[in-house]
Amino acid sequence: MEWTADAEARLKEIPFFVRPAARKKIEKFAQEQGISQITIEVYEAAKKQFG
Repeated sequence: MEWTADAEARLKEIPFFVRPAARKKIEKFAQEQGISQITIEVYEAAKKQFG
């Protein structure tokens, strides 16, 4: 799954110990939506859904 630099930077704001799980959840969310690239918008939508 491809991430934009902005989305990757936003992911790095998440504490390192939960980052791998967050990445998987965001990628799964994008995949279910038929999205092949994680952008800030996709990141925010996933974050909103997962709380």
